[in-house]
Amino acid sequence: MAEARGWYSRGYLPHFDSPERIQHIVFRTADSLPPHLRPDMQDVRRFSETLDGLLDTGAGACPLAVNSAATTVEKALLHFDGERYRLLSWCVMPNHVHALLEQIEGARLAEIVKSWKAFTAAQINKETGAAGRFWARDYFDRFMRDEAHLAQTVAYIENNPVKAGLCHEPAQWRFSSARHRSTG
Repeated sequence: MAEARGWYSRGYLPHFDSPERIQHIVFRTADSLPPHLRPDMQDVRRFSETLDGLLDTGAGACPLAVNSAATTVEKALLHFDGERYRLLSWCVMPNHVHALLEQIEGARLAEIVKSWKAFTAAQINKETGAAGRFWARDYFDRFMRDEAHLAQTVAYIENNPVKAGLCHEPAQWRFSSARHRSTG
């Protein structure tokens, strides 16, 4: 079993790997932030706020707006739920993905995200005949400080399509835990 790494960086963003924490993960398509729109990553807090707003504008080709691609991502998120992690909330947006999860002992966060990205990129590129980088290199993660932060994050994730103007109610978005929760 892999040992949790705690705080670490791969040179881009800081990450926190711990099975004792619930994490909000955001990963995005490679073209979702053109170079002239990329925020300054020196201030991570300001970066995360800027990133959220920029991604919701729908920059890039938005390949996850295609139902088959979004379905591939959603199935990948759900595939190891209960085995490598407990998936608490998720949302597949046109150019990015939100996942709120609790790692299960022995599963590393970086390996979880890497498996999602590698599998879905290969599948979607195969289906579309595309080649090259599908996902942006890194991902953003934030651990939940307390129950209030957790509740706020679930609401944020499930309301993201509403905020971005893609639907009127969270449960209307096909690729989200809100839809599953409402039919539950």
